[in-house]
Amino acid sequence: MTHHDAPSFRVSSESFQDGQTLPAAQRGASTGAGAKDQSPQLSWSGAPAGTLSYAVTVFDPDAPGRGGFWHWVVLDLPADVTSLPAGAGARQAGQLPPGAFQLKNDGGTTGYLGAAPPKGHGPHRYIVTVRALDVAHSGLDAGARPAQLEAHLAPHTLAKASLTGIYERH
Repeated sequence: MTHHDAPSFRVSSESFQDGQTLPAAQRGASTGAGAKDQSPQLSWSGAPAGTLSYAVTVFDPDAPGRGGFWHWVVLDLPADVTSLPAGAGARQAGQLPPGAFQLKNDGGTTGYLGAAPPKGHGPHRYIVTVRALDVAHSGLDAGARPAQLEAHLAPHTLAKASLTGIYERH
């Protein structure tokens, strides 16, 4: 089997259900009451044998401009880690397991940036993806740009699991 036909495994969240509206905590702090820029709780299982690390991303393909908007990137999560608590993506990396690190999001800050689509722009999809990788270390550092991820991680991706939250500002 080639990496291009990567099988999927399972990811779930206590914060929201796949296909449902993102709760206030996962929205950008600028969007109103209860919005906290809090990364969602995540749990995953069923990754293939040979998984040496995980990468977690949150991407909005519906954002205006070229190529969407990266809200969160975590790299080098150890293979024995199969969940992250809500808020693990705080700017202070204290809630990530040792060795894991976050890239700057497309807003220019390190950590999770909550959903904040333009008002009247329609519903946006926030795709949470967990990748099982065949390397213990991504080979990237904290200065890497999220847009480089796909090309860099694709050859090392054994499997992907994702779920999608929706948010629209009226």
